[in-house]
Amino acid sequence: MAVSIELGKALDKAYENATLDEVLAAPPSALAGLTEKHDELLAGMGIKTLKDLGSNKYFATAGVLVALSGKVG
Repeated sequence: MAVSIELGKALDKAYENATLDEVLAAPPSALAGLTEKHDELLAGMGIKTLKDLGSNKYFATAGVLVALSGKVG
């Protein structure tokens, strides 16, 4: 089953038509609002791709805590 989701506003224009695998392999600056400076800062924490960012235990825990608080979005 094919799944489609609109992420245009969440991604930098260069990644709007990329595949999921390409987006996950992209640097954090592929997210709209993040820059190459953010890439450098996150790399210092071992986060070099969006997959790294999304699977980081600290960011994941923070996301769960926010979701549990009912204050998502």
